[in-house]
Amino acid sequence: MGKDAAKALRSAAGSGTNPAGRPLQGLADGALKSVLEWTLAEGDGPAAAHCIHELWMRGEMSVNIERALERAWAAAADSIPEWLPMRYVDRLADVYDIALSFRAAGKGRSNVYLVLLDYRDSRDEPYGFYVGMSRYSPAQRFDQHKAGIRAAGSVLKRGLEVLTGPVLHLQCIKRSEAVRIEEQFAEALRAAGFFVQGGH
Repeated sequence: MGKDAAKALRSAAGSGTNPAGRPLQGLADGALKSVLEWTLAEGDGPAAAHCIHELWMRGEMSVNIERALERAWAAAADSIPEWLPMRYVDRLADVYDIALSFRAAGKGRSNVYLVLLDYRDSRDEPYGFYVGMSRYSPAQRFDQHKAGIRAAGSVLKRGLEVLTGPVLHLQCIKRSEAVRIEEQFAEALRAAGFFVQGGH
């Protein structure tokens, strides 16, 4: 892939682009991997994140995603967007699909958030999810949980990170809608076979 084409794709996958929109979806696998290499060499965290995200959504092998995440953090830690998970999460594409089935009609001050929980010591499935809603940003609310402030025990003890990407479209919504979506989102994840806490 030429440098100009890579620059154009990097621009399309800029820092303000929602990962759910999958701006690199139209690229063939080989071209996508070439863009990833170029963005890593340039230290472009947002574009590298979109490349990794697209490979993830296509079902790329976990070992390749983990290796790409390590390289991205080594090359561009300061500019990687917060929506890119720090570790491989199985079936992340399914989580996005489920989250995107929920919409809020009006603007408000509430946010739906999703936390990755660590169950490697007690369950066959290594990870679970906590679904919550708050007037605080997902990152602020996660920090509160970890500090023991109105904390859910599962997040306090097992919370690894906030998964921002799937719920970016569920930020700054009306409280009544956030309450409804929180519950329905948790139930939909459970129905899809995920282990879920919260959602009430």
